[in-house]
Amino acid sequence: MSLSDAELVRAAVTGDVTGLGLLLSRHRAGMHAVALSILGHGPDAEDAVQDAMLVAVRRIDELRDPDAAGPWLRAITRNACRARLRTAGALPLPDGELPSHDPTPEELLERRALRDWVWHAMADLSEPVRLVALLRYFSDVSTYDQIAALCEVPVGTVRSRLSQARAKLAAALVNTADLAHDDAAALTRTRRREAEEMLAAAQRGAFADVVREHWRPDVEFIGPGGERADDDRAFAIRGMEADLAAGVRQRLVEVVAGRDLSIWRADLISPPDDPGHCPPSLVWLHHLRGGRVRRLRLFHPRRAA
Repeated sequence: MSLSDAELVRAAVTGDVTGLGLLLSRHRAGMHAVALSILGHGPDAEDAVQDAMLVAVRRIDELRDPDAAGPWLRAITRNACRARLRTAGALPLPDGELPSHDPTPEELLERRALRDWVWHAMADLSEPVRLVALLRYFSDVSTYDQIAALCEVPVGTVRSRLSQARAKLAAALVNTADLAHDDAAALTRTRRREAEEMLAAAQRGAFADVVREHWRPDVEFIGPGGERADDDRAFAIRGMEADLAAGVRQRLVEVVAGRDLSIWRADLISPPDDPGHCPPSLVWLHHLRGGRVRRLRLFHPRRAA
């Protein structure tokens, strides 16, 4: 005997991935029909359904009437379609109407309260796709232009990779049920502790020790302006020592952790006598192999206008 919508909702609220997956699978056709009626045939309709599924993940506990799961999911899909039309400029808001304050799927993802199974789905993505998804959904380096600059690819490539990532995440909601998943929060805590220890050591003048212990001998290092050198490790050490000598300090703001990626964002603190010495922040993009850095790209994100 199949479970009712209400039973699946109650299971999903308690964190049962199977219940949530079955619920979304049951109503996917209805959600897709709504998207088609608003957006027509094409990739936008499927993307809107994926958006709606991601919203449902985070708001399932807000559904007051578990028996109304179908209408609720279709309403979320309708809102996702309208958001896409507004973004495209095809659905302007009436005069005097303020935009909705409901969080977008990306804002929901940025809250970091994701289920571990979503992180599991992220781990199955190829590294280039996983990187843009981590940046877009989990970091402050989240605009298409910033991601393109950091990853050294065109904006169109960023959009394509994000589309792949979103499709994978949406599929995980209905395909990933009883798998065991890594604890994403624990991984992030571990990586943050490591980042704090490494930056503290660097600012004590022991950055060379950090490099020897945590970087691979064949590491590839790329400076904020795309600078490279024959000896990447020595080049990086000289850059850190020059910053310290100038009185520049770094304060860790956030750490985003993936299976073989680690992204740090730090505030750069200029010396008191030269407040404009350096840009306001720095992103460290680490590609890892065997727990050690195989490639490091530094990046100064531009402030939004």
